[in-house]
Amino acid sequence: MPEIELSAGTIDYEDTGGDGPVVVLAHGLGFDESVWSEVTCDLRSDFRVLVPVLPIGSHRRPMRPDADLSAHGIAALLAEFMERLDLRDVTLVQNDAGTAQLLIGVRDDRIARLVLTSCEALENYPPGVQGRTLHRASRIPGGLFLLLQSFRFPPLARMRVSLGGMTKRRLPKELIARWYGPLLRSREIRRDFAKFCRSTDPDCYRKAAANLSSFTRPALVVWGAEDRMMPSATGRRLAQLLPNARYVEVPDARTLVPFDNPAGLTAELRRFVEEHPLPGES
Repeated sequence: MPEIELSAGTIDYEDTGGDGPVVVLAHGLGFDESVWSEVTCDLRSDFRVLVPVLPIGSHRRPMRPDADLSAHGIAALLAEFMERLDLRDVTLVQNDAGTAQLLIGVRDDRIARLVLTSCEALENYPPGVQGRTLHRASRIPGGLFLLLQSFRFPPLARMRVSLGGMTKRRLPKELIARWYGPLLRSREIRRDFAKFCRSTDPDCYRKAAANLSSFTRPALVVWGAEDRMMPSATGRRLAQLLPNARYVEVPDARTLVPFDNPAGLTAELRRFVEEHPLPGES
């Protein structure tokens, strides 16, 4: 994978290349580019798809000790990534985490189309029993380390109160190991992960909602129809706050929509782009 040095440190990213419209896919806490693999494979024939490995748990390179890895810090890194690669007219797609919302009205000039997919928003942070458990564990000395040990055992990780509550499809043990291996092996990666959990303001997405009305460009809010972690009511309210947005639900999917139903999600993405072409796009 190519890499790029940003202010917080060096990150890896996937880039399919090509001259098609630019799509940037942003993953959530404790995941990496592989959560988007089937979506990337589907889109690469018509789009240039980039997937940065954000430093929020499944990254392989520790960040600088003084890096801001709060939700606002990760949003800033996402903006910096697009700026450093001079990406323009980006269709930015976010899943699970809500950090893309923090760019609206602040550093959104490179975003032409916004897609928010089953993500943290408004008052839903920390989200669900999983998010609340993680938030509490991060505030107890040694709590995160102990909680993370459960991911050594796939049956525990697949429980409804863990990853199993975020996905309808059965998670293969190889994928669980890929996502949580860096956290289990590296103290520095755990440090980065803990920074996000401890320094993110629980009200950050509620406060960010005040800026959403300024984003008049096309937006799509896509929710997993069976999501238990991110309530559908949150998704509908989010769409109402964006002036030029449409809300849609993808069947057979919970929070990890790109993993549960990648075909359904890519169909919605293609439809959205076709409905809102940019100058020069056929």
